[in-house]
Amino acid sequence: MSIDLTFAVPPFGLAPAPVFTLTPVDGADGLFTLVGGSSRLFVLDAAVHLPSYAPELTDEQAAGLGLTAPEDAMLLVVANPGGADGGTTVNLLAPIVVNARTSIGAQLILEEQDLPLRAELAAR
Repeated sequence: MSIDLTFAVPPFGLAPAPVFTLTPVDGADGLFTLVGGSSRLFVLDAAVHLPSYAPELTDEQAAGLGLTAPEDAMLLVVANPGGADGGTTVNLLAPIVVNARTSIGAQLILEEQDLPLRAELAAR
């Protein structure tokens, strides 16, 4: 089941579009495509693939998404398949955060957190 999301600013790599669609990839638990216009990103549900990943949002970032409790946030990371060695990397410094109640999202750059832009995704 696809979910339509609203972004005030499109995620990096996606063109401006009135609606962004988050669609699960069949047979791949926690893997989604995020499509805006003619552009597409692969994103992973951090709760499924990176359960220890717990970035901290600033009060302003949380307020901008209308988040009042951590459980209201869906945390997605952009996946970059097929690196130089064939592995997949994920961007931990700039997650996509979606308010699960309102379907409003934003790609946020985490402040003062030592997280990589391209972390190797280990096999589960």
